[in-house]
Amino acid sequence: MIPFKTDPIQFRQRQLFPTYIFDLLPKDHPCFVFDDIFQMLDTSSVEEQYSPIGQRAYPPRILVGILIYAYSHGVFSSRKIAQKCREDLGFMYIAHLHKPDFRVLSDFRKNHLEFLRSCFIQSARLAKGLGLVRLGHVALDGSKFKANTSKHKAMSYGRIEQLEKELGGQVEAMLEQARQCDEGEDAELGDASGYEIPKDLEEKQKRLQKLQEAKEALERREKDENPGKPIDPKKQISFADKDARIMGKNGQFDYAYNAQICVDEEHQIIVGQHVSTACNDSGELGEALDQVKTTMGRVPEKLSADNGYMSGENLEKLEQAQVDGYIAPGREGKKKSSKWIDKAEFVYDEQSDSFICPGGHRLECCRVGKDGRRLYQAEVQACQQCEHRPRCCRSKRGAPRTIRTDGYEDLRRKMAHKMSEPQARETYRKRKTIVEPVFGHMKNLGFRGFLLRGLEKVKGEFALMCAAHNISKVARAILGGIVDLRERRMMQLAA
Repeated sequence: MIPFKTDPIQFRQRQLFPTYIFDLLPKDHPCFVFDDIFQMLDTSSVEEQYSPIGQRAYPPRILVGILIYAYSHGVFSSRKIAQKCREDLGFMYIAHLHKPDFRVLSDFRKNHLEFLRSCFIQSARLAKGLGLVRLGHVALDGSKFKANTSKHKAMSYGRIEQLEKELGGQVEAMLEQARQCDEGEDAELGDASGYEIPKDLEEKQKRLQKLQEAKEALERREKDENPGKPIDPKKQISFADKDARIMGKNGQFDYAYNAQICVDEEHQIIVGQHVSTACNDSGELGEALDQVKTTMGRVPEKLSADNGYMSGENLEKLEQAQVDGYIAPGREGKKKSSKWIDKAEFVYDEQSDSFICPGGHRLECCRVGKDGRRLYQAEVQACQQCEHRPRCCRSKRGAPRTIRTDGYEDLRRKMAHKMSEPQARETYRKRKTIVEPVFGHMKNLGFRGFLLRGLEKVKGEFALMCAAHNISKVARAILGGIVDLRERRMMQLAA
C-alpha cells in the first residue's frame, strides 16, 4: 500500500465551472489588505501625464501598488517583479491579473520619482489618520546604502588629468594620420569615399569624452563644496554614478549614499526621510526636521539621535525648531576618565573668554579662524609644573594643553549636562528600539543598495522603500485588529 497522498482528481482535469483562483489564498492574506490601502492612494498627479491617444496604459495605481508590494516583500529587480506577477498569487491579486513587462515597471520607477515621494508622504499621513503616529518621540538615524557602482569604475582627479592628456595626444595623432591618408587618397580617388574613421580612433574618442564628463562633474562638485580651493588630485569620482561618494567604516569603504529616517515611537512608522551625499551625520538634523514637517505638518515634541549628530549646527536647529532634543554627547559628556582629562572638565569663564583647567590654570584665546572657531592655549610653564600633565597634555613635543571650540560651545555643554540626568538617559535609551530595527528590517529584506543611479533617482527609490515599510506596518496593524481601515474610508467619503 502506498503511504503517500494521491493528487486530487482536478489537478490534471479542467473543471466544468470556473473557480475564483484567489479563493486559494488564506482569507487573512496580506495582499487583500495591501490592495485596499492602494485604492486610497491619490494617483491623479501621474494620471494627468497620460494621453488618451495610442495604446491604453496600465493604471498608475496598479503599477505603484506592484512596486510597493514587491519592495515590502524583498523583491527589487523589475524582472523578478514581472515574473512574480505571472507566478505568485499574492502579486497577481495586487496586479489585478495584469502582466506588465519588466521595462514598464522599470521605466515607471525611473520616470515618476516625485510621485514615489508623494506615495511615502501619503503612507505616513494614512498611518497618522489611523492613529499609528503621535509625534511624541521621534528617533533619527542614518545608514549607508551601496550605490549602483563600484570602486573599479572610479578614478582620481589626478589620474583623470593624466589620462586626458595621453588620450588627447593619441586622438590628435590618429586624426593627423587620417588627414594625411585622406590627402593622399583625394589625389587618387577624387570625390569618391575611400577612407572611414578607424574603430580604434572612435573608441579612444568615446573614452576621452567620458573622462572629460567625469572631470567636469568632479570640478562642479568641488566648486560647490570647497569654493576657491584647488582640487586635491586624490579626490575620486565614479564614472557610473557621479553623485555617489566613498563612505564606510572599519576599513571597508565603497561608493554609497547616506540615507536618513525619522521614526515615530508608537508603531515605528517612518515620518521623515531623505538621502544625502554627506559622509557623516553632523549636518543632517536640520533637513530631517524639515522633512518631518513637510510630511506630517509639524515637528515632533522630542527627538533622539546618536553622537554622530552632536554638532553645533544640529543643536542650533533643534533650538530654533523648539524641539526637545536628546543627543548623545560622546566622550565630552562623560565624567572624569582614569586615562585622559577631557574638555568637559574645563570650566568656561564668559567674562574673560577663557577656560580654567582642573589644575586651576587659565587657557587664553590665541587664535580665531574665519569660520568662527577659536583656539585656547595654556602657558607652557603652567602645564610643565601641573600635577595633571600626564593625563592632560598629549603633545609629544611638550606643547601646552589646547582646546578648540566655536560659537556653539554653550549649546554642546547644555546638551552634555542634560544628558547626564537619569530621565534624559532613559528617554535616549529608547532610540535603539525605535529606529535601528527599521534599518535592520530593510537590510534583512535584501535592500542593501540602490538599483538606480544619480542622487535624484536614488531619493525616489528610497522614498519607495520607506513607503513600502509604512504600508507594511499599516497592513499588519489592520490584520492584528489594532486599527480599522473601513472607518478611515467612511471618514474620507464623508469629507
